[in-house]
Amino acid sequence: MTRLFPKSSFSLFSNRGGSVFKRSSISPLFYTNGFYTKESYTKKSYTLGFYTNGIFNPYSISVPLENSNFAPIGDISTKKSSSNRPMAYWLFVCAGLVFGVVVVGGITRLTESGLSMVDWSLLHFKPPSSEEEWHSYFEKYKQSPEYILLNDGISLGEFKKIYYMEYSHRMLGRLIGAAFLFPLTYFILTRRKSLSKSTKISLTIIGSLILFQGFLGWYMVKSGLDPEIIEKKAAPRVSHYRLAAHLTTAFAIYLLMLRTGLSLLNPSIMMESSQSIRPRIKDLYAKLNGIVHLVGITAISGAFVAGLDAGLIYNTFPKMGLQWIPDDLFVPNMLPLNNPTFVQFFHRALAISSISYISFVWLYARRRLLPLMETPSSKRIISRALNLLMGAGMAQVGLGIFTLLWIVPVPLAAMHQAGSMVLLTTGSWALYVLKRI
Repeated sequence: MTRLFPKSSFSLFSNRGGSVFKRSSISPLFYTNGFYTKESYTKKSYTLGFYTNGIFNPYSISVPLENSNFAPIGDISTKKSSSNRPMAYWLFVCAGLVFGVVVVGGITRLTESGLSMVDWSLLHFKPPSSEEEWHSYFEKYKQSPEYILLNDGISLGEFKKIYYMEYSHRMLGRLIGAAFLFPLTYFILTRRKSLSKSTKISLTIIGSLILFQGFLGWYMVKSGLDPEIIEKKAAPRVSHYRLAAHLTTAFAIYLLMLRTGLSLLNPSIMMESSQSIRPRIKDLYAKLNGIVHLVGITAISGAFVAGLDAGLIYNTFPKMGLQWIPDDLFVPNMLPLNNPTFVQFFHRALAISSISYISFVWLYARRRLLPLMETPSSKRIISRALNLLMGAGMAQVGLGIFTLLWIVPVPLAAMHQAGSMVLLTTGSWALYVLKRI
């Protein structure tokens, strides 16, 4: 994007409101071929106009490049905004680590490894290194509900496998904390003035959530080590409520990192020339925002399914057994969210609702919006974003169905959990694309 100012001083052309990314600003822009490009000043003529209140208002005049009253002064992105690109890439790396820890956490749950470490020190980093240490850790594990009720008789070698899985999950969580905290300190010291207030708030929230996530992980594991589990002879597993809270926090951290990183990229805006379709673009944005929220709720309901081992029952689709609505959907004196049948039914209903709504929005955009767009580049990037979202949705449904039919094999179930993150990512990307139109 290139901004042209008159060489002479003229107050109307001063950028008093900041960059054009601020809706309240009034900035002189040149609009060519339906959208802005950094190479605009290489063209021979331009259409002069103003971008105000989110709408570009072109004048019906053309200004030759050779006109001595105008001169290009460079990219509309300021030096401060371009200097924030390293922060964006840093947040993307951190988001990638969060993606990884969610997948590893899912595998830890699927392999029933999460309760293998019965004690954990904040300053403890090294795993057992000698046979004596391993036997000491193993003896502590033998006092846990999981060993007594589920894993009685496992060998030291089998214990090492589940221990290393949980150890990897916890150390990866620590790595995320370090990867976020130390670069954040550097950026605050060196680039504090270039950060907007909203970015500072987002980074503060992310840091707070990471600290809270560490506490929540410990609190979740603690529920699976309660001695009352042995007395009641209940299933040795963590609270599914705490598991869902743990996953929800991970999703929140991931999405905040992703969206904050995208906001710091500060790319060129592609402006659609037809202002008549602006309301439809806003409507599509609202619908996509609804999709992201619905997908998030569906994924969180999956944590209840995992926490109650609800994927091990009713391994048929589309019916649950021989019925569409099973008889034990509601059990007297049992909360619905404690009932594995209800939890699986609810997760199925949310998943079907999610893919149905994604399909509806995909068709709506292709029939009601894209044909009316006059700018090929805008049409192309929206179409790609929606196709990615649709493809991710269909893949996730397929993974969910086969995970259920094949009675939750670990690789497939792990891919299904990763698929929920991919679906949230494509939804967030589609929202980001629409913001640029």
